[in-house]
Amino acid sequence: MDDSPSAPTDNSSLLDQWLSDEELTDFALAADPNAPLSNDAVPWYGNSNLQRSLLPDWYMPRPIAATRGRATKIVIISIVAAFLIIDAFGLCITSGFLSLA
Repeated sequence: MDDSPSAPTDNSSLLDQWLSDEELTDFALAADPNAPLSNDAVPWYGNSNLQRSLLPDWYMPRPIAATRGRATKIVIISIVAAFLIIDAFGLCITSGFLSLA
């Protein structure tokens, strides 16, 4: 019986079972790094169903925009407005205490 790893013929069979780190290492070491890519080779994007990007998700995931509620926007605008008013009167609040600049 041959214990050397061989390339899987069906990729769906790998999805049905978990591979251990040792098995993955065996596959990586058995692969030929100088083998040419086939013409129908496609890049692997992981489990991402989102739009494709230039960097893979395992390296740098895409930022996800979260919508903020109305209350959050009001609080942020109030804080910015308060700092602008403090600056307009020539006061300083750098250390947390309101004082003359």
